[in-house]
Amino acid sequence: MGGYARLEVEDGIGTIRLERPPMNALSSAVQADLAAAAEEATRRDDVAAVVLYGGERVFAAGADIKEFADMSSYADMVERGAALQASFTTVARIPKPTVAAITGYALGGGCELALCCDFRVCADDAKLGQPEVLLGIIPGAGGTQRLPRLIGPARAKDIIFSGRFVDSTEALAIGLVDRVVPAGEVYSAARVLVGRYVGAAGLALRAAKEAIDRGSEVDLATGLELERLQFAGLFATEDRATGIASFIEHGPGRARFTGR
Repeated sequence: MGGYARLEVEDGIGTIRLERPPMNALSSAVQADLAAAAEEATRRDDVAAVVLYGGERVFAAGADIKEFADMSSYADMVERGAALQASFTTVARIPKPTVAAITGYALGGGCELALCCDFRVCADDAKLGQPEVLLGIIPGAGGTQRLPRLIGPARAKDIIFSGRFVDSTEALAIGLVDRVVPAGEVYSAARVLVGRYVGAAGLALRAAKEAIDRGSEVDLATGLELERLQFAGLFATEDRATGIASFIEHGPGRARFTGR
């Protein structure tokens, strides 16, 4: 793993830190390090949940525009665009609860990266947006797909067509973020949000996340079949036996799961 994104683990929570000052511009090198950190978080048994954090000043202000300037043709971007989407998809496919802890700006690729997480906590002075149209292009790392799925097509079109910035109040009102807190509390609030999943039934959380995410991409009948298969598969796990036995003996919420 390189030096632009790293995974730190404490008390069952993995923090993927973006570290490319001053604005965490998402260059190809950052994208590669980000994917590596996400893959590590996926593999590690001591990581129950993940916080994606850009630091106290900024989450990520977008792609590295200087790299774009050097790509002047369709052929230049075909391969680079696929790699960009793939790195973000690696984050979206982390099979554990994830939260973006947003300070400062989450713009363009930064906003798209936040959309890859299950939840978003942002500072009260944060700004989010998809300003790519102001450069004569469109979002290329999932913004045209994940944003409308989250907040609806009309609101997504307004944000993408205009390229305007969205403040924390509006972001909370339209469901773009889930919590707004003072800037100094963003990281701790994000840890609290996903900390509840440390010690939870990890295989059940994995199954629920996959059923929801994959089910949202298909028709209802197919989604119900995905759910049925995930539901049935969990009956082969130790956690299912532990959870049901604990419920019968002690009531809900007291089981101690092992993730097996």
